Amino acid sequence: MKFAIPLAEGVLCAHFGHCQQFAIINTEDGLIKDKEIHTPPPHEPGVLPKWLAELGVSVVIAGGMGRRALGLFSDKGIEVTVGAPSSPPEALVEQYLKGTLIAGQNICDH
Repeated sequence: MKFAIPLAEGVLCAHFGHCQQFAIINTEDGLIKDKEIHTPPPHEPGVLPKWLAELGVSVVIAGGMGRRALGLFSDKGIEVTVGAPSSPPEALVEQYLKGTLIAGQNICDH
């Protein structure tokens, strides 16, 4: 599985579309294999789901995300978990893989 986590100052960015970078984390057999940091293209509606799909991402872990983006990810077959806490990306992926990631409410309402 390949995960994408929006980052601000090295931890999950609460607002998906306004992040500075993305951590792209590859996993294999339930373990983190490697991590890359990518700068996203300029934010415009629909750009990030397409870009992350092209990178081969299968799961996005986010704090908050608008309804339109959620729909676009769903159309691309990418699973989205929202309401995740502002934690380092490796910790979030490890929790997801162990089934212990506690996701709260989607903080975006647009």
